[in-house]
Amino acid sequence: MMEKANNIWNESNDNALQAVIGQFIQETRLQQNKNQQQVADAAGINRSTLSQIENGGGGTMLSMLQILRVLDQLQFLDYFQVQTKVSPIQLAKLEQKKRKRASKTNPTDSTLLPDW
Repeated sequence: MMEKANNIWNESNDNALQAVIGQFIQETRLQQNKNQQQVADAAGINRSTLSQIENGGGGTMLSMLQILRVLDQLQFLDYFQVQTKVSPIQLAKLEQKKRKRASKTNPTDSTLLPDW
């Protein structure tokens, strides 16, 4: 099922994707009962920029993020978090390198005494 959804996005051209994003922003804004001017002011952009994006036109990534922040829709950014994966072998090697006990120190050792 997920593969089919990915194919739909991959087969869509950039204009179609912009239209989908614009429609999402517009629907979300309307569900929150906010007009374009309210969202634009809160996002720090021009109302015409918001209108252009909602109509599937271009906009900057910064404008898009500002709009989505105002609409409380930034959760999609979770997909962009890079997670480093450690192999079981690497994990075992890291475990071996951990200290297992404190080292012995001799209080009479001259390297531990101040030299004054």
